[in-house]
Amino acid sequence: MLNIICGAIVLIFGLKAITTYFQRYLMTQAGQSIVMDIRIALYDHMQRMSLKKIYASRIGALMSRITGDVSTLQNVVTTTIIDLLFNLVTFWGMFAFILYINWRLTCLIIAVLPIVGLMLSYTSKKLRKVGHNVQEHLAEINATAQEAFSAIRVVRSFATEDEELERFRKANYANYRALLQSVSIQAILAGAVEVLLIFALAVVFWYGGNSVIDGTTTPGELVSFIGYIAFMVQPIRTILNHISSLQVALASAERIYDMMQTPIESTAEHTGINPGRLKGEVKFDNVYFSYEKGQEVLKGITLDVKAGEKIAIVGATGSGKSTLVDLIPRFYDPTAGRILIDGYDVKELSLKELRIQIGIVPQDCILMKGSIAFNIAYGLDNPDMQKIIDAAEIADIRDFIETLPKKYDTEVGERGVTLSGGQRQRIAIARAVIRDPRILILDEATSSLDIAVERQVQKAMNQAMYGRTSFIIAHRLTTVREADRILVLDNGKFVQSGTHQQLLSMGGMYADLYNMQFGGA
Repeated sequence: MLNIICGAIVLIFGLKAITTYFQRYLMTQAGQSIVMDIRIALYDHMQRMSLKKIYASRIGALMSRITGDVSTLQNVVTTTIIDLLFNLVTFWGMFAFILYINWRLTCLIIAVLPIVGLMLSYTSKKLRKVGHNVQEHLAEINATAQEAFSAIRVVRSFATEDEELERFRKANYANYRALLQSVSIQAILAGAVEVLLIFALAVVFWYGGNSVIDGTTTPGELVSFIGYIAFMVQPIRTILNHISSLQVALASAERIYDMMQTPIESTAEHTGINPGRLKGEVKFDNVYFSYEKGQEVLKGITLDVKAGEKIAIVGATGSGKSTLVDLIPRFYDPTAGRILIDGYDVKELSLKELRIQIGIVPQDCILMKGSIAFNIAYGLDNPDMQKIIDAAEIADIRDFIETLPKKYDTEVGERGVTLSGGQRQRIAIARAVIRDPRILILDEATSSLDIAVERQVQKAMNQAMYGRTSFIIAHRLTTVREADRILVLDNGKFVQSGTHQQLLSMGGMYADLYNMQFGGA
């Protein structure tokens, strides 16, 4: 029998090691899979939120939802829940056994449970609130660091490293205080519960001791009962710690849930009408738009644009030029009125199909980290190299690319920092035309360039606009003189319309703008 017992002990613990491995591996796999799905769903939802919501938020704070909040959930799902379940099973197993040993003594232990429950309820609310604060301060840390590194040239130019360090230090200190508050609440809860349990144990010892003296309980029952109570202390401590962690995780879950409830851009991305190949006729039908209620940016815009027509829109800063063209690809929807393309209301069209046929060259041409070829063909599946070369030719950037050692495989760096402004602008033009869009939007595409580079980019723009419906937003009037029509926008309304020569001859706002730039030449 001794041989059998010793062998059984080795066998049992060997099986325990094997089952523990599979338990940890499978539970971690399941937990990580859940967290991965949450992170992907959150990222997808955030990408599709309205631009108004995204621009109103700090990018670093948005990123903290994907990193900080999801990581907090990850720790809970992969480790805390498993350990919590194990200790709960252990606790209730021991509880059942002490109930079997002596139900009278067990009732004394049960008497303190309502007090523990009230303490847990109170501290859980506190911990969840603190958890919110911790994650918000962590988001502030991310946002502060992201802003500083995104604007590192500005920081260096104004020698404000110390000021940025102070901002970062304040954000870290606020997070530090919130974490200390969380630990303080957890420590108070653990200490209070332990005192209650010791008090209950003392009562059990006093009552049980008297029962032994009276002969109603045997010494063995009392010793075994107290022994099991002592064994239950560790599972209780572990459970309390995990409940505290769960409350912090629930705060992160609430933040993720709130973000997932933010309305997305549109549900018509895959369900709208597929119009096929567009001609490019655009109509604004009495369009109004406002970012904030009661503050209209566009006021009753009516405009008919023929397919292939080049329309230039000029006006003072803040007159609504960029907002007007942002309505065409549905970055925003009008608050009143309609926008029609080839007779279709843009709200009825598939967003994906609509945007594929619209090329946009923004003022700030941000390139993705990767090669020149990757940036020109951005968004295309299995792009044909010849199409990339043709797009570079149209954008007048091919000769420059051919001079590079790695040509189209040259890395541009994050945001295209290794290229000049004119080179980035022309790559952005190539990126816009490679899909052969029917509508082309050039939003202040040359405003940040010097005159020599502007002429090169202007040549590329003229080639890109050929045969396409084009909208040109510009402050520099040199880029709009060859437009079929020039529209002057002032305070959300069109106040003038005509060709360059017609507008100069009639005087008014356009002539004033032109004379300011060219001194009446």
